[in-house]
Amino acid sequence: MLSIFDQGPPPPCPDPFNLAAHVLGAASTHADKTALSVLGQSGSQDWTYSELENAVRATGTGLLDAGLQPGDIVLMRLGNTVDFPITYLGAIAAGLVPVPTSSQLTATEAGKIIAELSPATVLRDPEVESAEHPHEIDLSALRAMRLCAPCDWAMGDPDRLAYVVYTSGTSGKPRAVRHAHRAIWARQMMVDGWYGLTSEDRLCHAGAFNWTYTLGTGLMDPWTIGATALIPEPGTTPAALPTLLRAHNATIFAAAPGVYRKILADGANLDLPALRHGLCAGEKLSTHLHETWKSATGTGLYEAYGLSECSTFISSSPHHPARGEALGQPQKGRRIAIVDKEGPVPQGKEGVIAVHRDDPGLMLGYLNAPEESAARLQGDWFLTGDLGAMAVDGQISYLGRNDDMMNAGGYRVSPLEVEAALTGHPGVTQVGVTDIEIKTDTRIIVAFYTGPAPLDEETLESYVGSKLARYKQPRAYVHLPALPASANGKLLRRALPAYFEARTK
Repeated sequence: MLSIFDQGPPPPCPDPFNLAAHVLGAASTHADKTALSVLGQSGSQDWTYSELENAVRATGTGLLDAGLQPGDIVLMRLGNTVDFPITYLGAIAAGLVPVPTSSQLTATEAGKIIAELSPATVLRDPEVESAEHPHEIDLSALRAMRLCAPCDWAMGDPDRLAYVVYTSGTSGKPRAVRHAHRAIWARQMMVDGWYGLTSEDRLCHAGAFNWTYTLGTGLMDPWTIGATALIPEPGTTPAALPTLLRAHNATIFAAAPGVYRKILADGANLDLPALRHGLCAGEKLSTHLHETWKSATGTGLYEAYGLSECSTFISSSPHHPARGEALGQPQKGRRIAIVDKEGPVPQGKEGVIAVHRDDPGLMLGYLNAPEESAARLQGDWFLTGDLGAMAVDGQISYLGRNDDMMNAGGYRVSPLEVEAALTGHPGVTQVGVTDIEIKTDTRIIVAFYTGPAPLDEETLESYVGSKLARYKQPRAYVHLPALPASANGKLLRRALPAYFEARTK
């Protein structure tokens, strides 16, 4: 048998369709129900479904009144506040194309995005770094828009462009991923295939409002089925999360594995009587972390695998737990395969994890990069670049990257991007970057470099500080007389960890 999972396609996406209208469809029947609670130590700031829908649609009107036209690209440089999802959905409601970006990006990184996108405007929190743009709408103006009359939903072809997200690629240059309105329709396959979510749940996500993991799993998916989303206020530490989960009766908790590790390391009180289970994504969940959490709380952790180009499509769930070290199985409605250059491989054999090109959650392609988009396709299959193997029951084991991509706290980072940022330093002649496990379940980015003499780490940190977002910056620097290379002079990144280990012995 070949490594193909196919239990039939999902129901077709309605036409006409609008992503934001679909997300807030529950407002018509749950107007007074709490859609969102921003959790603080002294209480919560609550938004009903009616209030949330009004804010979103009014923002849509305000953006159009500001001179924007349906189809315009708008870059979001906003912070970790409720303004982020309201503005994001407001733009989509009005037919605009928002581009959410991490507030951690530097002005240099934002400038590169502006140059590539040529956005009609930049939606800007003054506290967030950004390059100059001739047309900016600041945070105070965005908030004032909520007094406008509600806009009509901009309905249309579900295959049309809805939003753009950025991901670091193997080329070292962040890539703009174009997604259709139908992407939200595809996410319903996660409700049973990963979340085990119902309309009665209170799902708490530990991430920031302006992280796409939070935006999807923590906000839009609960809203789509009429559940309540809980988001800790900015500045909440992992140690404070158990108290908030308990006080606000969270039934499901979602976070990156690193957050779970910090909660357990802090030795906090994990008496969580309302919690049914936890969700994690962003990096591989280790058996050690899962068992530790299960022992501390009596609840399971369920992980999901995906990528910016197709969100999550392989997962474990309360109804279908992962077996052994496996990730889980493809969600019902997905068509997933393990392939090599000839196509799907026999069950049990290693290959590249691939998604069928007709998956409703798959991207439209990379912006202004048709050749790169086409290169990710092999016949009917979109190649993820990750290696895996499929068992006879459909469960898939993750076997690592097929390239050198790194994982930094749940963010994928290209070593080429970090290397390029360091190469310009006058004391660096050659550089190689990789991520290294420094203790169980903890990885850091390390830069190895050659040059006339070792450089002061604070100098290097300052140099990359203006070029790279914090999560992309190395946490350690190692000076070497020469970098490991192949016979033809190509850098051997996979040989770098041995040099770090030798230094620490």
